[in-house]
Amino acid sequence: MTMPPSPTPPPHQPYGGPVPPPQQPGAYGAPRQPGAYGAPQQPGAFGAPQGYPPHGVPPHGVPPQYPGPGAPGWGQPPMGPPKKKLSAAAITGIVVGSLVLVGGLGYAAKAGLDGVTGSFPEATHKLVVPKSLLAERYTLVSDLSDTQGKEIENTPDFTVKDAQAAVGQYRGENQATLVLSGMYGRIKNPGATRASILRGAATDEGSTLAVRPRNFTPAGSGVTVSCQVTTSKSALGTTTLPMCAWGDDNTAAAIALVTAESATADPKDIDLAELAETTVKIRAEIRKPIG
Repeated sequence: MTMPPSPTPPPHQPYGGPVPPPQQPGAYGAPRQPGAYGAPQQPGAFGAPQGYPPHGVPPHGVPPQYPGPGAPGWGQPPMGPPKKKLSAAAITGIVVGSLVLVGGLGYAAKAGLDGVTGSFPEATHKLVVPKSLLAERYTLVSDLSDTQGKEIENTPDFTVKDAQAAVGQYRGENQATLVLSGMYGRIKNPGATRASILRGAATDEGSTLAVRPRNFTPAGSGVTVSCQVTTSKSALGTTTLPMCAWGDDNTAAAIALVTAESATADPKDIDLAELAETTVKIRAEIRKPIG
């Protein structure tokens, strides 16, 4: 009696998984069933997709699915990159760029022309750029009066005669940067010049006015100081730039004081009254009688 042939043993399936039935070509666009781990897929008709679509690509007609809150995406680290800190050099570059350039200072021919009458005042005071400020808390890094300051002197302003620049960059503790950017001469309309300085800084390229100018008269000074906060965008992000300005018959200047903390602070949290008092103290140190 002839014995029937023994059944062919099933092919070895890795990892002990069951052997799937052979796949037949499906209809156009129909997905195939996944085979055993590592087993190749059979091609479908007319280039139909094999198995499941690549990770992150939904099947045709299915809206994309997004991970829930807190779930990292494919290949994405659980946490974003660390927040960049502003170095002293970056702070300095932003502050100087915002104040020293002509657009930032706002000394333009149109400054203060409206309502200006009368003669120019006598020149009795000038501005100096000392080696240190505020009891040596800030040390002079660069006297820019003869470089960037020339742009101030060469910008036409029919309300100022005999303008001379006084521009200095100072460094303090903990990456603090102080910039003095001003001029002295014979100023016909000090109030308009003061307003023009702040307006120019707020309309400089990349700058946005975050806190509108406010006037302060610190106790015992008799000087009106206008202060505001702008924000400036750079490759490092958005930086907060507080500044104050004054103007009198002979001198006008802007003072910007920025630290690593204030550079990233909410503009509304900046204490402008304190900065106004600091500005008045600096004015007393750098404003000197002529002769």
